[in-house]
Amino acid sequence: MSNRCRFAFASCALLALVAFVGAAEAQTKVIINGEPLDQATVGALEQAYQTRLQPGRFWYDPVSGLWGWEKGPAGGQIAPGLRLGGRLKADASGGGTGVFFNGRELHPQDVAWLQQIAGAVIPGRYWVNAIGVGGIEGEPPIFDLRALAAQRGGGVRAWSHSGPGGHTGSDGNCSYYFDPQSGSSVMTGKCD
Repeated sequence: MSNRCRFAFASCALLALVAFVGAAEAQTKVIINGEPLDQATVGALEQAYQTRLQPGRFWYDPVSGLWGWEKGPAGGQIAPGLRLGGRLKADASGGGTGVFFNGRELHPQDVAWLQQIAGAVIPGRYWVNAIGVGGIEGEPPIFDLRALAAQRGGGVRAWSHSGPGGHTGSDGNCSYYFDPQSGSSVMTGKCD
């Protein structure tokens, strides 16, 4: 093989290696709110949450701690207030619903979940913190998503409800009913 052929072969091999390394590097990137995380941040998150982060594009809401795949619904919750990626954009979840939490227009699946636990969902701009308490932007709290989910059996075990017919509740083991008019009460389950 002549020197010219060796040089051309070596150049092609080097270009292929650079392209391979570049593609591998691109696949290991975790992008949050449009900005890639550095490897130190990825490592710290993996250690803190004892899981391996998948490469991909995600959104993260630093007020509530909710996160999800870019253009998708909420996929989970981590600590709020972390400095991850860029600023949360209104269209991070794809939107189209007219319901905004902390500036992010909710994905239709998020709104469907809200409808399951709350009934009607009124389009508008709301704030929601990490424990699910929220309200209209700039106003005091008016709802508690965890309490609503508990009342509908949506994942939180302890719940209580008061209405014209009395008071009911459960801590997940013991359930009760109290009638304030007669003073009667009933308890069932593992009540200590």
